[in-house]
This record gives sequence, structure tokens and C-alpha cells, in this order.
Amino acid sequence: MIVFFDLDGTLTDPREGITRSIAHALERMGVAPPPLDDLTFAIGPPLRHSLAQLLADERRETVEQALAHYRERFADVGLFENVPYEGIAETLSALRGAGARLFVATSKPLVYADRIVRHFGLDSHFESVHGCELDGTREDKRDLLPYILQTHALRSEDATMIGDRGVDMRAARVHGLRGIGALWGYGSREELLEAGADDLADSPLALRTKLIRPHHA
Repeated sequence: MIVFFDLDGTLTDPREGITRSIAHALERMGVAPPPLDDLTFAIGPPLRHSLAQLLADERRETVEQALAHYRERFADVGLFENVPYEGIAETLSALRGAGARLFVATSKPLVYADRIVRHFGLDSHFESVHGCELDGTREDKRDLLPYILQTHALRSEDATMIGDRGVDMRAARVHGLRGIGALWGYGSREELLEAGADDLADSPLALRTKLIRPHHA
């Protein structure tokens, strides 16, 4: 069993750190930020796209400037305004005990993703952590998944992608992975199903039940 896990909204809840860092970036760009609750749509998808939407400006130089302001706060403060979801560590441990090979597959830059996974003590469960480069290379999950498959000589038909957003399910579908939507995150049931999710899980415990055969439970 091979399982790819998204990070934000699947392994950990980064709501405070991401929304506050986006608000910081908008303020630095001279744009009044909306209420933090209105920024949760940006948790999960590639951040450049969300910043362009919030700024109503898709020019690369503008988006990159906003991203630099976001990272001013996120790299030292927002990174750890974050918490693992209840039951996720136990689910990862059970999957490893059942012989699963686990990988992190996130649109977040690897330099941040690796620090977060280690900070919360989740790194021992994973064979490897994969994210994008700071310049945006492989921030689209449709580019990231084949990179992981090739790097570790894995077969897509043996793998499952766990994520809370449509981008996770679409990438899984494109590359022939089973996709299970994490309903405890930020994507809705409708978003996940419309993106092609093969199944949905209400909680990390429910996910464990779906992935582990009864004789492993």
C-alpha cells in the first residue's frame, strides 16, 4: 500500500498561520484584507493563484512581490501557527504498522513543508516529504505526483492520494491514483466529488478504516 498525503488541511490545520500571513501580504501591498475567515479558500491550492485573485492582478511581478511579503511573516511565525488534526498521528502509525509506504505530497514549498512535518514529530511516519520549489516548480499537484512516482519507482495503480481540495483529487485522477477526499479539511464534499474523488473520509479514523484491511485493524 502506497499513500500520498497532502499537508495543509489534511495532516495539519494551518488556518491561523496562512490567513494571517496572507493578510500581512495584502496590507504590505496596500490592499485592505478581508476577514480572516474569508481567506480560507487559499488553504491548499497553489498560493500564487490565490494571491492573484485577491489582488485582482495576475502580473507576475505583482504576485511575486506579494508572495515575498507573505513569506516575510510565514517563514518565521506563520509556519508554526498550525496544529496536527486529531487522530492523524495515530492513523499514520496504524498505516505504517499495516505495511504502508507513506509520502507527503504538498503544493507548499519543500523548505517549509519539511520543517512543519519535523516540528510536529510526523516525519518518522513518512518515507519522504515532497513539495514545490520556492520558484513554483511543481506547485501544481499534476506535476508533483509524477515526479514522486518516478523518484521512488512507484506505480500509480498501487497508490492513493489523500487530500482535502479538488486540486488533490484532479491530480490523482489525471495520473491514475485512487483519490480519497479528507472532509475534515477545507474542501467541501461537492468540491471533492466534482473533482473526481473515488471516496470520502469524515475523519482520520474513518480514513484508517477505509485503507486498512480488517485483519490489519
